[in-house]
Amino acid sequence: MQRVAVVGGGISGIACATSLVNRGVPVTIFDRGHRIGGRLATQTLRDTGTQWDTRVVDVGASYFTAHDVRFKRVVESLCDQGIAREWTDTIHVADATGVIGPKIGPVRYATSGGLRSVVQALADQLPADLVRWEYPHDVGGLIPRENGIAVGDDLFAAVAVCMPDPQAQRLFIDPGFEQARAVLANSPRWEPVLALTTVYESRCWQPFDAMFVNDDAAITFIANDGSRRGDDAPVLVTHSASAIAGAHLSDPNEAAPALMAAVAQVLDTQMHPSWFSVKRWTFARPTAARAELFGWAETPARWPIGLAGDSWAGGPRTETAWLSGTELGLALAASDSLLGD
Repeated sequence: MQRVAVVGGGISGIACATSLVNRGVPVTIFDRGHRIGGRLATQTLRDTGTQWDTRVVDVGASYFTAHDVRFKRVVESLCDQGIAREWTDTIHVADATGVIGPKIGPVRYATSGGLRSVVQALADQLPADLVRWEYPHDVGGLIPRENGIAVGDDLFAAVAVCMPDPQAQRLFIDPGFEQARAVLANSPRWEPVLALTTVYESRCWQPFDAMFVNDDAAITFIANDGSRRGDDAPVLVTHSASAIAGAHLSDPNEAAPALMAAVAQVLDTQMHPSWFSVKRWTFARPTAARAELFGWAETPARWPIGLAGDSWAGGPRTETAWLSGTELGLALAASDSLLGD
């Protein structure tokens, strides 16, 4: 079997690599971050002036659900290992004037160690003899060759690109990637989001797990991170509306006063946070997702290129990103270029 490059170390990239190595295909996983995880990202609190320094906070995805039978098995294993846990099936609903009430829905899963621990746990299961890791490594571009696809100084029989479409597009500048560019030309619009983390001296709101905020110009979602992590810490993570995020991408902290004022209004609290930070997600989520499980293209020499992530498989959700990567890995493992036909 010839080696495959997986570009992107989020949950779709790790799922893709898992499908490949389970069929004996060696992979090299590239990620530009200092840690894998993608948008299942965490932040360690530092210099907050409170007892919560060194605590991990989820600043990317808020939770995940499980519907697909295969993903359910993965989640059950993570729960058995103590990595994931059932968090809540009750999400409150609010608007700009305050809390309206609770709404029952599917079980949301969370983790005590932050959602990045899910990706890390799946990566830790990959066999060392079949996997090479390259991070932090910013893949500046791919080059099609007659004998493979070049990623840096290495040649690969296939490449799986597992990241948001706008980031994937920069990899396919070479004229030989016409098919890949055509696939990405049908990309949905991607929205930015700012994630505001606020740490308080004590809890100053009525109990809730998470809250969707409708019809507010500044915020769309508030997660009670103390509930989510199970330690009752007075920490909130709030997601902004896309318009305010887009207006403050160059300096996210400028949006903090408006975001915190909206949180105080919705939760009816006068207590100011002891500490805050704002994380920018330029391509946080697609406004729609393709029904196809993954994207497929080839170079002129017929070396395959796969595209996976949460803009595929009917997403965007953590589960659908995993499903997209899993199915792409299966398709690549069965391709002629890897089988040597």
